[in-house]
Amino acid sequence: MKNYTITVNGNVYDVTVEEGQTSGAPVAAAKAAPVAAAPKAAASTGTQGAVKVSAPMQGKILKVNTSVGASVKKGDVLCVLEAMKMENEIAAPQDGKVASVECSVGDSVESGKVLVTLN
Repeated sequence: MKNYTITVNGNVYDVTVEEGQTSGAPVAAAKAAPVAAAPKAAASTGTQGAVKVSAPMQGKILKVNTSVGASVKKGDVLCVLEAMKMENEIAAPQDGKVASVECSVGDSVESGKVLVTLN
């Protein structure tokens, strides 16, 4: 038996494969058990701020227009989220300073995931 850790769409699975010798095609039995996904170490770029800007829907991050320490005004576009083939601009809800950027270009995000935090 061999043990493998496999990541599929961000979900981590421990898989045990039994190897057997048969006269026909090789036989492999797999038992997959979901494991808590490890958080991305590089995703968070600072400590979280008091104001959290979350994804309004699931989608893919196309652009990140801000960085930690940047001053933003209410309405400034922080990032662009693609959902259902439409680009949605995620804007700052108020004036502030970016405390952390919790996403990067290419990330798939779920509705409610914190993308940026402000102070």
